[in-house]
Amino acid sequence: METVVLVMMIVVCFNYLLKQTWRKPFYVAFSAVVCALLVGLAWPWAIEQSKNQIAGWLADSALMLDLAVLLTLEVALQMTFCIVAAHIHTAGRVKTSIVRIYRLLRWFPGLLVFPVLFSLLVAAIFALPGVSFPLVAWSLAAVVAVVIPLGRWALKHLLPEKEIRLELLFLANALIALLGIIATVNGRTAVAGVTSVDWPALGGVTSFVAAGLLLGVAVFRIKQKRMNKKQK
Repeated sequence: METVVLVMMIVVCFNYLLKQTWRKPFYVAFSAVVCALLVGLAWPWAIEQSKNQIAGWLADSALMLDLAVLLTLEVALQMTFCIVAAHIHTAGRVKTSIVRIYRLLRWFPGLLVFPVLFSLLVAAIFALPGVSFPLVAWSLAAVVAVVIPLGRWALKHLLPEKEIRLELLFLANALIALLGIIATVNGRTAVAGVTSVDWPALGGVTSFVAAGLLLGVAVFRIKQKRMNKKQK
């Protein structure tokens, strides 16, 4: 479990740096300052943590399922950004509402990076016993403030094509979603298995799907007829 969480944290950090390649240098610097302040000011809470407490959190299935909500929200927003950005780059002229959604999602840096930075601070404090806690925190904050713009610069130069970065961002979020399923479920299932089939419920779902399919076909044919009339 700890290995899965560690891999997911690494992917989250990579995801955060990759998302910064779509933002201007001023906003990247502002984001780096915010992350550095979080690390530097969070040491009073970080010193209250212990390895046993963190291990207990990872073993708490109820807490992991609650974190799955935050994970799902972030992955959904980041994937939506990828889809909207790809639509804008390929469709040419798009609606103003689509452009606004793209700009709004581009501003969203991600929420998972903040607990990852806090975990990194806790790990640094454990790794440096006897060193002043504020010194460890603010030294790590300085490293974070430097690594974020440098990482953004390195990714932008290693991957100058926006299309490749966009595809990589989408795949990274898909990987986070898969790792999140493994980490949050932790060997448990949310619904108990059954051996009998609820035929009324199955019939209702089948009818609902069939009605949606017929409605979609009808709308498609109506639009196709209108397009044919306009062409004539």
